[in-house]
Parts: sequence; structure tokens; C-alpha cells
Amino acid sequence: MMRGRSDGAQRKRLLTSIAVVAVFVLVLYFYFGSKSNGESALEYGSRSLRKLGSSYLGGDDDSDLSSKQDEKFGLEDGEDVIVPKSFPVCDDRHSELIPCLDRHLIYQMRLKLDLGLMEHYERHCPLPERRYNCLIPPPAGYKVPIKWPRSRDEVWKANIPHTHLAHEKSDQNWMVVKGEKIIFPGGGTHFHYGADKYIASIANMLKFPNNNLNNGGRIRTVFDVGCGVASFGGYLLSSDIIAMSLAPNDVHQNQIQFALERGIPAYLGVLGTKRLPYPSRSFEFAHCSRCRIDWLQRDGILLLELDRVLRPGGYFAYSSPEAYAQDEEDLRIWKHMSALVERMCWKIAEKKNQTVIWVKPLNNDCYMARPDGTQPPLCRSDDDPDAVWGVNMEACITPYSDHDHKVSGSGLAPWPARLTTPPPRLADFGYSSEMFEKDVELWQRRVEHYWNILSPKISSDTLRNIMDMKANLGSFAAALKDKDVWVMNVVPKDGPTTLKIVYDRGLIGTTHDWCEAFSTYPRTYDLLHAWNIFSDIEKKGCSGEDLLLEIDRIVRPTGFVIFRDKQHVIDYVKKYLSPLHWEAVADPTPDQDQEGDDIVFIVQKKLWLTSESIRDTE
Repeated sequence: MMRGRSDGAQRKRLLTSIAVVAVFVLVLYFYFGSKSNGESALEYGSRSLRKLGSSYLGGDDDSDLSSKQDEKFGLEDGEDVIVPKSFPVCDDRHSELIPCLDRHLIYQMRLKLDLGLMEHYERHCPLPERRYNCLIPPPAGYKVPIKWPRSRDEVWKANIPHTHLAHEKSDQNWMVVKGEKIIFPGGGTHFHYGADKYIASIANMLKFPNNNLNNGGRIRTVFDVGCGVASFGGYLLSSDIIAMSLAPNDVHQNQIQFALERGIPAYLGVLGTKRLPYPSRSFEFAHCSRCRIDWLQRDGILLLELDRVLRPGGYFAYSSPEAYAQDEEDLRIWKHMSALVERMCWKIAEKKNQTVIWVKPLNNDCYMARPDGTQPPLCRSDDDPDAVWGVNMEACITPYSDHDHKVSGSGLAPWPARLTTPPPRLADFGYSSEMFEKDVELWQRRVEHYWNILSPKISSDTLRNIMDMKANLGSFAAALKDKDVWVMNVVPKDGPTTLKIVYDRGLIGTTHDWCEAFSTYPRTYDLLHAWNIFSDIEKKGCSGEDLLLEIDRIVRPTGFVIFRDKQHVIDYVKKYLSPLHWEAVADPTPDQDQEGDDIVFIVQKKLWLTSESIRDTE
């Protein structure tokens, strides 16, 4: 009898709970529905497309998200227009999802990785059936990022709600929490009193004029490995030096996210088992300040990878206890490291206090003069030093090309002249100086056309972080030289390896496969330029829908995407505007150059918050 009464009471409580929930849902519906026309930040909230319980590993079985389309992007003549599907919102815990650098995915797939080789920080992408099919939500209280150059020194705490680095590195001036903002004093593990003073001291060690590290434009591209929150790279920008700041998604989580939020060029990556996604001879200067890398492991393979990406005569500044400490272990490391770099033909340019700077040889003479059997060996003659995507590192020295050997250097003009001067490696692709100059002029006109369309929507400080998804020779980025922006130039992995031309022009970038997710945090770029990317992946049979979701993940709220592609691709993209919460900036326009049949279509991503974010903010 007691059990029967208990069951009846439970049923009453259940019915009461259902009624309360129903009333709450109706209140939310009318509340947000009535305000939808007046609050730009709430483009959708509780009335959103969220499906409870769905996640990036796959939605509910009854979701209106069918399996990924394997379709051609255009519709056949006479076929009815397909109403686009709606996208659920990912769970809030995925607001910082990086699909190919996701620790949870590694655990779920039970990958057997060598932690000592940093394989767990390398890219491991989900299979198609495990890819997220939802929109990444912004965190609670998200705001449009602070504009450059103020952003170098401060960001909104709500946008990256992680303050553990401020506490962990409190004695090193990495970052300080101050009210609603996180402040960056410019310090680092080795330069507590400011990156600007540290940079000047390095220039002084090398006896560069006016203690300016750019050395009259001869040093332009820098590689900062183990960069922290990228203050070193951030303070180089005022000297017309651009750094590729690299760090993994490790125990110092969100360091690259902070760098990009600040408007500083940065990339998620690690010196592990695969080559860095940069061509040979890309950087004039490399830097490691307490980067905690074991340079001696595996016959010096990591230092040899650094050697591969350094230009002839390039420098490596190493600030670490091994360079100055006198305890037994540090002395042992210094002895073996000194012997290794000597066999690599590096020489000490200067050693002072806690920093040593090595310089790489200008030509192959030293390599040729080494005794037979010297380790590390020279790389095989059939090794392509510019093949990088998914290619294992080799413990060998990459010799210079015949051209670089003969001229004892790269033969590059100083910055800024090198931006528009045809680089010697153009000959690797059979390109003439005339073809290069025509490309420069073509993209100058195209970028002017883009900005004419964007002008009603942007001001001089609206854009900072820009990505060119198919950079070719880098002329899109070159056309932006007078704007206060930087460009991540991406060269698709299965096209011509023109990324070395990008670097030879004093720009930076990376290699990528657009059938996979990019190595960056959500909401990190203000503008993406997609030139024929969808036509390219269509030929490969990759999902256009996946790429649209990836673009939405990367671009910041209120950011822009420029599509330049065939008419059927533009029609395909237009079908997804509403589900993605994008809006057209202007009607599609034909190519102005009469160079082909491309159509230009520019969209803007709306700022929206989930109902959970709104509640957390309140």
C-alpha cells in the first residue's frame, strides 16, 4: 500500500514538473521572440536550433541533420531548390573545440601515441562520421574583441575565460587579470621586464644599427617556438618584423588563443615527429626562450628541423639555463649541444649573460668539408625539403640549392622591397618576373574591389587577423600592405608548393588540407578569403557542408568571409546563410577582371549567444 501511494505522489510531482518546464519554455519563447528585432547580440537564443544532447560527435538520431552530403555543390537544371537543413548548437563545453587537436577524441579513439615524442600534441582528425555537425557557441558574456593596437596589451576576459596562466606566471608578467580585462605587460619566462627591452638586447648583441632587430630590413620573418602568449612576436611588429609564434595546446592551454585574440600572428603546433608545415629556408631568425624542448633527443632531429626552416646565414637565439648555468646537468647538455651545432656547421655569433645566438652558414662549403661519416649526415639528394604535410622529420642536414650556394645567401631584397620583388625561387615553378608582376597587379585590383564592397561595413580598425585560404603567391596579402592587418597565407597541401614564395616575399603562412579542420581556436580570424577552395574540394569529393561549418568555427562573430568561386558554388553557399546565421553584405558580383567566370560574394557572421550563455552572463 505504501508503494502505491508513493508511485502516485511521484506521478503528481512529475506532472507538476512538466507543467513548470512547459511554462518556462513558453516564457523564454515569447521573451526572446519579442526582443529579436532589437538586440543584435541575440540573433537567436532559446529559440535557436539547439538540440539538447547533441554534440560534435554526431547529433540525435532524429535530428534534421542528415548524413554529410557527398554531393556536387550545384543543382542540376530543372531541379527544385533544396531547403537547407538547420544546425544545432554544440554543447557549451565545446566552445573552444579544435577538431584535429582534441584530447577527448584521442582518448575516445584509444590512439597509441608516444607522449615522449609529443605525438599527442600533433594533429589527429576525426573520421567523417565523428565530425561535429553543430555551430560552436561563444562563451558567456562574449564581446566583440578589442581593436588593434590596444588589443596587444588587453583583451576581454569573457572571450577567453581562463586565468590560470595569470596565476601560474604571476612572477613573469605574462598576463594580469584586471576587472573585466586581461592585461599583457609584455613579459615572458625569460624577459620579466618586457619583450621590447629583451629584443633590443638581442639586436645589441648582434651589433645591429640602433639596436633594431630588423637590421635594415634584412631580418623580416621570425620563428618563435614555445612562444607562450606571443609577446615576443607582438613587440617585433613595431620593427617591421613578423613572427610565426608556435606553441602546442599543452599544459599552458589557451596561450595561442590569447595570442590571436591580441591580434598577434600565431599557430598551434609542436616539434614532434612530423615536419613543421613550413617550407625550407623560410625564416631569417629563430627564437627559443625557455621553451622546454629537448634539442638533443633522437640525434638532434628537432634542431635539424629548425635548421631546415632557417635561411642561409639565419640566426637562432637560445635563452635557457643550459646557456649559462653551471650545475652538472646543464653543463652536460651545453657540452653535447655545442658539439652538435658545430657538426651542423653553426657558429656562435654572440654569447652574453643568459643568451647564446648561433648563425647558420651561408653556403655548402662547411658541409662539404666535413670528414666522411660525420653525424648528422646530409639529407638524401631525392629528399624534397619543401614537402611537409604529414611528412616525418629526418635527422639530416638540408643542403642549400645550387643558387643559394653560389650567391652565399637567399638573394632576397630587404623589406619592404622584397614584398614586390620577384624572388629567385620563382624559377622552381617556371614563373617569370612578368608573370609575378601581373599577379601582383591583378590582386591589387581584386582587393580594391573587395574593399569597395566592404566599405559600408568596416572602418580602419575593424579587421586585424585575416586568412587567405588559397594564397598561391601571396599577392592577396601583399595588396593589404598599407592596412593595419596581418595575413595567414594558407597553401593547400595538394597544390604547387608556393608557400616558399610567400615567405620569400616577407609574409608568413602554413600548409593545410581543407578537407580537414584548421589548427586554430574558434573565433580567431576577422576575415577569411576563400578563392576557389570549394571548387577544389568538390573535385576531391570532400564535404562542402563540413567546410562551411569549419569556416564558421574560425571566423569571429561580426567577421567576414569573401567567397570567390564559380556560380554554382555561390548558389550553394547562399542556401546556408540562414542556418549559419550569416548575412550577405551585397549581392554576388561577377569577376571584374574578365580573367574567368568567378563570382564574388561577401558575407558577415552575426553575433549570437545561446540561452545558456545569456543565463550565465546574467
